[in-house]
Amino acid sequence: MRVVIIEDEAPAAARLARLLQNTGDDVEVLKQLDSVEAATRYLQNGGEADLLFMDIQLGDGLSFDIFQQTEVKCPVIFTTAFDQYTLKAFKVNSVDYLLKPIDENELQAAVEKYRQLYHTEKNGLPQNLQQLIETLQAPKYKERLLIKRGQQLSYLKTEQVAYCFADGKLCYAVDFTGNKLMLEVNLTILEEQLHPAKFYRINRSLLVNIDAVHKVHTWLGSRLKLELQPSTKADTVVSRERVNGFKEWLGQ
Repeated sequence: MRVVIIEDEAPAAARLARLLQNTGDDVEVLKQLDSVEAATRYLQNGGEADLLFMDIQLGDGLSFDIFQQTEVKCPVIFTTAFDQYTLKAFKVNSVDYLLKPIDENELQAAVEKYRQLYHTEKNGLPQNLQQLIETLQAPKYKERLLIKRGQQLSYLKTEQVAYCFADGKLCYAVDFTGNKLMLEVNLTILEEQLHPAKFYRINRSLLVNIDAVHKVHTWLGSRLKLELQPSTKADTVVSRERVNGFKEWLGQ
């Protein structure tokens, strides 16, 4: 069984490789890849594998982006460090879903599931994999965000959020009245939790609600600069690599 691990955290990838060696003498870890780009390039260039282990969140995007960029011809077992928010939906016959830190017994069971399917599914991906991908790509987006106020917790409706920004390791939401509120999650997780038709991450530190975009100005280097309401001291320049995506989002 030839395995490729797609995981951007080196310690996690190394641990998974070690655990896989304990699942049977037939297991061979061919490669460890750390990004959507690297995995896509590997598969497009004819990289071989009988089974892929994919971390859901990678440094340059979600592993589901790989399926949009190239044909994946082998089964996949997804892994994630996050909450089991849709775990039951992932439990289909064709692939499995493992929560980090990966339990050795659960890994063994997942590999055994693959071995059973391998002999019955010989023509590319099992039928349920596409169903799994569609389920994961149509998540239930957050309607409320958890707010931390000193020793107390409250919530803010997402429709009231004008933008969210990162300040060091902390993340804040600003509502349409200008109130600044500390959040319990970072900007990367928040980007996944909010509906992409309403919110867009324009750069590394700022995620904006379409209703907060007052004006868009052309800027240096073919970039754009936003004027938001309420105003902010955060960097409102759209990153060069996000300009085209922002224009598409703005014109939906």
